[in-house]
Amino acid sequence: MDTALDPNRTALVVIDLQRDFCSPGGYADKAGIDIGPLQAVVANAVRLLQAARAADLLVVHTREGHLSDLSDCPASKLHRSVDAGAPIGSQGPLGRLLVRGEQGHDFVDAVRPVAGEEVIDKPGYGAFHHTRLAQLLAARDIERLIVCGVTTEVCVHSTLREAVDRGFLCTTVGDATAASNPALQASALAMIGVEGGIFGRVCSTDEVVASLQGLTNTAPDELNARVSTWAQAFTGP
Repeated sequence: MDTALDPNRTALVVIDLQRDFCSPGGYADKAGIDIGPLQAVVANAVRLLQAARAADLLVVHTREGHLSDLSDCPASKLHRSVDAGAPIGSQGPLGRLLVRGEQGHDFVDAVRPVAGEEVIDKPGYGAFHHTRLAQLLAARDIERLIVCGVTTEVCVHSTLREAVDRGFLCTTVGDATAASNPALQASALAMIGVEGGIFGRVCSTDEVVASLQGLTNTAPDELNARVSTWAQAFTGP
């Protein structure tokens, strides 16, 4: 039921590698989350970005955050953030937590978008909710998503599940994602592969980078062969 990968119809989606989640003083840190595992993801995300850029894939970066008046923040979400000890909109070392335009809302420097890459600002956990992501991917005829970022069990899973429902073929880069609680990471990744890969496949950064590097600077016949090999490697049973 899968098709051969076309680099022109594949996008790398980098989810929420923002200071609010990965830096001291941000939302996650204020909520008492150990940000070490979230910070550790950045190195592999950089490798994926380098490979995707070299292969000329569409690259999409997402940021979770809200308008300054919090009019796009549901009361239930605001209440949850209060219970977590990090009220959305409250003042922190990196500015107001999870508010667009604040220092904490911006990307960590290592994964900052370059010219031509897309930025999706989202008010929810999933990247499709109240954003232009669906229209962007449709305009580029994107069929396959390579997903990385944080957190695995919340924003990565929320985006992944809706993407699958929308018909996208998805690959989650397991060692380029991290859960807010490390104990949840293995289970969150295991959920993806149940029922023959119901939410796609989980691969490593090394596997994805090697495959993307194989698509770079090759002759057309060799490229077609490599595309078929890549598709076989990333296709579920």
